[in-house]
Amino acid sequence: MTRALEGVRVLDMTHVQSGPSATQLLAWLGADVVKVEAPGGDITRRQLRDVPGVDSLYFTMLNCNKRSVTLNTKSERGRELLTELIRRSDVMVENFGPGAVERMGFTWERIREINPRIVYASIKGFGEGPYTGFKAYEVVAQAMGGSMATTGFADGPPMATGAQIGDSGTGIHAVAAILAALFQREHTGRGQRVNVAMQHAVLNLCRVKLRDQQRLTHGPLPEYPGDDFSDEVPRSGNASGGGQPGWAVRCAPGGPNDYVYVIVQPVGWPPLAHLIGRPELATDPEWATPEARLPKLAKMFQLIEEWTTTLPKWQVLHQLNAHNIPCGPILSTKEIIEDPSLAANEIVVQVDHPERGTFTTVGNPLKLSDSPTHITPSPLLGQHTEEILIGELGIEEAELPLLKAQGVI
Repeated sequence: MTRALEGVRVLDMTHVQSGPSATQLLAWLGADVVKVEAPGGDITRRQLRDVPGVDSLYFTMLNCNKRSVTLNTKSERGRELLTELIRRSDVMVENFGPGAVERMGFTWERIREINPRIVYASIKGFGEGPYTGFKAYEVVAQAMGGSMATTGFADGPPMATGAQIGDSGTGIHAVAAILAALFQREHTGRGQRVNVAMQHAVLNLCRVKLRDQQRLTHGPLPEYPGDDFSDEVPRSGNASGGGQPGWAVRCAPGGPNDYVYVIVQPVGWPPLAHLIGRPELATDPEWATPEARLPKLAKMFQLIEEWTTTLPKWQVLHQLNAHNIPCGPILSTKEIIEDPSLAANEIVVQVDHPERGTFTTVGNPLKLSDSPTHITPSPLLGQHTEEILIGELGIEEAELPLLKAQGVI
């Protein structure tokens, strides 16, 4: 069975997370992803190591299904070999600092000259403007994209989210743009430049907060906790931020993740009132309608929590689901990594690595019926250098020791 991107060659000149997350998705979809690394390797091979002397989980979990070639692009021969790789590729992806690839001698004009059909994608921290030269990190992108200002509780400081919306979130945006450019190439025969900024991707994920910023001009936002509104969208705690109020309520025995997130729809209020032992609230005019409940959401969830704290979260879930009340458990990372249903759906998978042994990683969330994903381990540093340079670029085998001696590979 063929895979969706079979026959597509991706030249992966990315490092750390935003770029590798994008190219790994392309590899999972069937592209041949060739990761070009400096002879010292991607820095994340050594960062946050849990096993001495082997590639870290940081690296292995972002670089599955790729091939690795080492190349010193500061050397003349290294640049010649990179030119040949560009000539043979459909996509090139990089996430260096602004101007780094250009300083190697590979401007967009030069790349397009080498290969007019190539899709050249760059992931940067910011677009053109006063922030262009800022160094971009995950939480910096969250800070400048609207996420931190709206995350946390109203009486607390701005908070980062554990979801890597700045790095991996931008990588997913980059994949969408790359696939669109490949599709357009089918009609035009030409490649094109693709630019994705981390700040912009985070902002796209925070669009509902810009919605609420505009709604503020017409008065306070009643679905947010608290009554003290300024001219900026406040931090919303665990409020759903949508048309149906929701909150994380505590459960027994009171551990850090003994919570269930509950959403109260109009149709769900009567059965919920019965479950919490207050059936009279189903018909009480002070509680029976969404409009009546909206001014006292804190009290409503307090009443719900008085019931949920008497039961373990899985019993709470069972009873809520029996009445079609939207809810979900707060799953810890330990619960997720041990969840048999996630393993059965191949979204938590085991991968055998030649040096570190078996490790657990996140599988491909994109499920295609005609393009199944088989996840292979991340490559060792330079594992495919000889295979690619000799077998695909056609250099003489006798040149390989010389390239090593000169520090080109």
